[in-house]
Amino acid sequence: GLSLSIHGAEKRLQIHQRRSVASRPGSRRLPVVRHSSLPPGRRSIKMEASSSGITNGKTKVFHPEGGVDLQGYQLDMQILPDGPKSDVDFSEILNAIQEMAKDVNILFDELEAVNSPCKDDDSLLHPGNMTSTSDDASRLEAGGETMPEKNKSNGLYFRDGKCRIDYILVYRKSNPQTEKREVFERNIRAEGLQMEKESSLINSDIIFVKLHAPWEVLGRYAEQMNVRMPFRRKIYYLPRRYKFMSRIDKQISRFRRWLPKKPMRLDKETLPDLEENDCYTAPFSQQRIHHFIIHNKDTFFNNATRSRIVHHILQRIKYEEGKNKIGLNRLLTNGSYEAAFPLHEGSYRSKNSIRTHGAENHRHLLYECWASWGVWYKYQPLDLVRRYFGEKIGLYFAWLGWYTGMLFPAAFIGLFVFLYGVITLDHCQVSKEVCQATDIIMCPVCDKYCPFMRLSDSCVYAKVTHLFDNGATVFFAVFMAVWATVFLEFWKRRRAVIAYDWDLIDWEEEEEEIRPQFEAKYSKKERMNPISGKPEPYQAFADKCSRLIVSASGIFFMICVVIAAVFGIVIYRVVTVSTFAAFKWALIRNNSQVATTGTAVCINFCIIMLLNVLYEKVALLLTNLEQPRTESEWENSFTLKMFLFQFVNLNSSTFYIAFFLGRFTGHPGAYLRLINRWRLEECHPSGCLIDLCMQMGIIMVLKQTWNNFMELGYPLIQNWWTRRKVRQEHGPERKISFPQWEKDYNLQPMNAYGLFDEYLEMILQFGFTTIFVAAFPLAPLLALLNNIIEIRLDAYKFVTQWRRPLASRAKDIGIWYGILEGIGILSVITNAFVIAITSDFIPRLVYAYKYGPCAGQGEAGQKCMVGYVNASLSVFRISDFENRSEPESDGSEFSGTPLKYCRYRDYRDPPHSLVPYGYTLQFWHVLAARLAFIIVFEHLVFCIKHLISYLIPDLPKDLRDRMRREKYLIQEMMYEAELERLQKERKERKKNGKAHHNEWP
Repeated sequence: GLSLSIHGAEKRLQIHQRRSVASRPGSRRLPVVRHSSLPPGRRSIKMEASSSGITNGKTKVFHPEGGVDLQGYQLDMQILPDGPKSDVDFSEILNAIQEMAKDVNILFDELEAVNSPCKDDDSLLHPGNMTSTSDDASRLEAGGETMPEKNKSNGLYFRDGKCRIDYILVYRKSNPQTEKREVFERNIRAEGLQMEKESSLINSDIIFVKLHAPWEVLGRYAEQMNVRMPFRRKIYYLPRRYKFMSRIDKQISRFRRWLPKKPMRLDKETLPDLEENDCYTAPFSQQRIHHFIIHNKDTFFNNATRSRIVHHILQRIKYEEGKNKIGLNRLLTNGSYEAAFPLHEGSYRSKNSIRTHGAENHRHLLYECWASWGVWYKYQPLDLVRRYFGEKIGLYFAWLGWYTGMLFPAAFIGLFVFLYGVITLDHCQVSKEVCQATDIIMCPVCDKYCPFMRLSDSCVYAKVTHLFDNGATVFFAVFMAVWATVFLEFWKRRRAVIAYDWDLIDWEEEEEEIRPQFEAKYSKKERMNPISGKPEPYQAFADKCSRLIVSASGIFFMICVVIAAVFGIVIYRVVTVSTFAAFKWALIRNNSQVATTGTAVCINFCIIMLLNVLYEKVALLLTNLEQPRTESEWENSFTLKMFLFQFVNLNSSTFYIAFFLGRFTGHPGAYLRLINRWRLEECHPSGCLIDLCMQMGIIMVLKQTWNNFMELGYPLIQNWWTRRKVRQEHGPERKISFPQWEKDYNLQPMNAYGLFDEYLEMILQFGFTTIFVAAFPLAPLLALLNNIIEIRLDAYKFVTQWRRPLASRAKDIGIWYGILEGIGILSVITNAFVIAITSDFIPRLVYAYKYGPCAGQGEAGQKCMVGYVNASLSVFRISDFENRSEPESDGSEFSGTPLKYCRYRDYRDPPHSLVPYGYTLQFWHVLAARLAFIIVFEHLVFCIKHLISYLIPDLPKDLRDRMRREKYLIQEMMYEAELERLQKERKERKKNGKAHHNEWP
């Protein structure tokens, strides 16, 4: 503290300064958030004087403790009995305080200019002024610089440095919609918002309209919007424990002292104290304002809340006479304004380290603690994300983080299944027999040009197939089906905890506005809204049904386009396998099937990306054709169509390879053909699973790589191009720094569909991870690696490359949760079919128990698989080939004489049997076992899924108890606070000698 004796008054003056971040002993300087955009520490100045208050214009706010709040600085006055009472000239005291404040870095400019209102001179348009060459240069270098001077240079305030910019509107002077803008801006001022205009430094035609909401406007609309604000700190009660458990906890805590700190947790000293997370909240009320914790009116509503309130006001301001001529969105649609956005809180970079100098602002803090690659392994600061970007974006990152965390056990088990295949590779009897089958000659896989080949030539493919198709595959498929259910059920619980912490439990969405397109289309026919009681446009049931039928027909047509694209890929595979078989290069000629599959997958990926562009336009057209009533209905309809299109587009080829490739080809001598010309493609001699693995691996890697490039690379290139144009216009030698509104305007706007692209990418990945995971156990591992990168990419994009999106609220992830549940159900069915039909698990099991050396013994080890390869291959007489299928080679290169017989994968009788090439009894046993496995697997897994859903409650028990106790405590606190206020009023009346009534006021 600092003590000073003031002449003319026999009183002592003490100044105390308290920091918002508690300091700990030690020589290391802790980071302190010190920018004006962050909640400042409460500074308390204790004045010992004979008076109980200071009157200084509008800044006098009495606190229950007896202090006065002067623009965020609390003055606590106490009367001391150490001298005779005398009148004190408080203007002298304030002057003395100001002189001392220059030495102790307490900025008192608010006290000097509290009566000067914020400027709202709309008629005087100031040209843009060059700020300092960097944001760091605008920081205080000396304690004598006043706060308004600092605020003027950081681009976050009006020209006077006092009114914070809450929202930015951008328009061009050359735009003809001048009259609408003038009416709109006149009505903005009528609502109480303050306005200031600034021209662009780059283009004088661009005008920035800066908006500021004073305290009175914020309070009025916060009450209307039911904005919840903190009013009392939470009281945490520890559950009662027995002595034995307490002793165990003490021993565990002693042991933990020797362990290193959790590396994945963020340093709490780096993060600011977000007071609203530790306080009970209630809807803001101006009548009960004394209940709320208000240290400083300028920072009581955070920047995201202020912007949301201003946006709410702008959406309800008229710009023209007429019932529907209202709202900012319509002005943006008709081009009156070019852009509208809240400001970022300054630069995300700093010359000084965050550990030694603290964060410049919340954006800088998010960059260092969230968007930086150096913190990829740490948890996300979700509370800070929610405070800066709003609950809707915060929920997306919370879901993405939860999904990524849940992928760890799935990736670990999938890697274990793969490693199990690697370890047991040398002991696999099937792959051994394939590698040793040098005397088994396989029939050609295509017409004419494909040669005969030894079965041992596919040794490598047989070993690779075992890595993915082994005894642990069935267990992993069951595990992933259960994992999907556990993931969704525990996300419900996680979402409930987040909704409680973020005050979303009792939040209900406001009655949405009707879309302008819907109003324009159906303005002639109206009916009463049952909620608001006001007339509104109405869409007839017959009109709605007809539009839905047309939309459904469009969806069906686009799905047919996808099937046609898959059919084209099938024809490509059939044609090119013969071409590659006759290729000059031996590498391609000997691996014609692999080359066909690889090129087909790459071509399929290109078709997928091209069709995605078409699908987006078709989905927009069909959704607008339906004429949804509100924006949320439009968003849900568009989301469902886009997901359906992209899901079918991405997975159609995979479904073909998994369930149709090689299933309907016929047999040598009687092949089935497309248009009676092209012979359908067969599986590789080692099985069809290798084709499915290649399809999933290539598509997954290419899709994720492309998405990450488009998400980050495209905005980076666009922003770089904008900066390059600016340097060319102003000269490379001149170092220019723009105000914050111009920097943000030059960034890329957020996607027109909000978080749609981010959610869609992750949902499609979730489908890849679960639907065909039995064929590709490494899919969860690839998804995990991608998501670790994805979180930081998205964070970097939101913090550095995009304009700050408007903070909006949401209780959950919306329609995406239902889509996830649908994918979880579909994954059970597809994995059952993959194991039963695509893999060789069931044929091997039937052979081991029925036809192998251990038949009838109840064993199924590797020794029971001896002879399986020979039993799974049928014999074909080469002379029975059709003329157009007969190979050019006669196979004499294998034994020196022309071949008489070759082998192929199927369960058919030999050519010399009573019914040549008819199905054997083993075929029917395998088919029955496959169908039985599908039924048993599906029923078992669905029972487990429903049991888990039933056993896991949606709301954690401790959270339910906390919510009940909080409701009780809030009622008690509100009652006690009201009673305390009444008692103080009675005491004041008694002191003043005024009569008071006993009844409740």
